[in-house]
Amino acid sequence: MIIAFDIDDTLIIPSVANWLSIDTPNYETISIYNWFKAQWHTMCVWSWGWVDYARHWADKLWLEPDFILHKEKSENVDICFDDCDVDLAKTNIRVKRLNNQISRKEWNKHNPE
Repeated sequence: MIIAFDIDDTLIIPSVANWLSIDTPNYETISIYNWFKAQWHTMCVWSWGWVDYARHWADKLWLEPDFILHKEKSENVDICFDDCDVDLAKTNIRVKRLNNQISRKEWNKHNPE
């Protein structure tokens, strides 16, 4: 199966949502990613923004995905994990967005996603 994970608010917690000055790994979601990877599934990370942005975080988090893509609907992706309600894969799973009450509007101006 092909499993895709979003970056912002899925694999990382934005600095605006964690009260730190840096974006931090979302270890709970990363553990799910690692479980699927350990089962030999084809792994993908993607972003609405730049592919380079997704590559940066994949490298920084040591994810070693099989694919790094621009996030878009794909009939080839079996499962998609995202912090938003999306229709991008055969099965779409919404993960909990931490501190959802905090606006990401200003943060998103400086980030591609």
